[in-house]
Amino acid sequence: MEGLLDQWLWKEEYWLPPGVTWKDIEIEGDRYPLPRDLFYTLPLALGFIVLRYVFERVIAMPLSRQLGVRDRVRVRAQPVPKLETFYKQNKQQPSQSEVLGLGKHCGLSQRQIQTWFRQRRNQDRPSNTKKFCEASWRFVFYLIAFVAALASLIDTPWFWDHRECWQGYPKQPVAEAHYWYYITELGFYWSLLLCVTVDVKRKDFKEQIIHHIATILLIGFSYCANYVRVGTLVILVHDSSDFLLESAKMFNYAGWRKTCDTLFVIFALVFLLTRLVVFPGRIVHSTLVVSLDFFQPFFGYYFFNALLLVLQALHIFWAWLILRMVYKFVFMGKVSRLKSCLVMNHLRKAHNEINGQCTRNILQ
Repeated sequence: MEGLLDQWLWKEEYWLPPGVTWKDIEIEGDRYPLPRDLFYTLPLALGFIVLRYVFERVIAMPLSRQLGVRDRVRVRAQPVPKLETFYKQNKQQPSQSEVLGLGKHCGLSQRQIQTWFRQRRNQDRPSNTKKFCEASWRFVFYLIAFVAALASLIDTPWFWDHRECWQGYPKQPVAEAHYWYYITELGFYWSLLLCVTVDVKRKDFKEQIIHHIATILLIGFSYCANYVRVGTLVILVHDSSDFLLESAKMFNYAGWRKTCDTLFVIFALVFLLTRLVVFPGRIVHSTLVVSLDFFQPFFGYYFFNALLLVLQALHIFWAWLILRMVYKFVFMGKVSRLKSCLVMNHLRKAHNEINGQCTRNILQ
């Protein structure tokens, strides 16, 4: 099996610059990348899934109750087999003609059928507790990963000077901490991809799938090609804002509006700075331009940069969503508050007029 992989998948011309072999990057006494190390991430992903299951029930659920997370009480739709079959097959609101056809078969009015589908969709919507548990699990992982990675990278020369990412490439030893950072991150993203069908489905579901796949390919390839130095910076940039987003979600589900708004503003600033300035201006520039001062382009060079550009496109998409939310929060929020103030003033004036009229009646 390993011989077949060496022949077809681990071919040196795919992963390494021209004229470099796997033996050339072996450094005696130091750890160096081995493609077979990636197989360890699959059982690690299963371990993450088990750990997540325990964490959500032992820690996250009690914490959600302590923070005041409340689930909406939803009316369950009455069992109607024909409507249930249609719902499972289509997962959407039936058209007018379909409603009429279902009404004839079920003996229900158009209004009753529309009400049934609304209740059935609400019944499938995830509870706040479920969403809180998911967000808290990701928050804990991203926070621990970010702090640990920052502690292991802040003293490295390539953290401050990105040209150091390529000095001596590809004959660069891999520190033990960076090896485990890679393997752990890859195992975690495998677990996210494996659980995507049971997790809360959001509006950017397709973009999340693309992101997970691109991240897995990016981490896996960069490890095999010994792009570990620049790869650790890529992962660190992503983790720096992810834990802020998950913490904002947690407090949103708990109803802590001011805390949620504050964390979201901080997240938005960090995201826009790291994903739209640091990532393209420093990291992508380093891999796309600076690296050519140290080696000739090869297949891995084009593949790695293509994946980075896919991530950058997703960053721009999410930045647009974030800016739209910030706009609504800053400007639309002010309009809502202004409307509330006008309504309160109107009620206060009406109250005063009523009280004044009552006083005049009493005096008369």
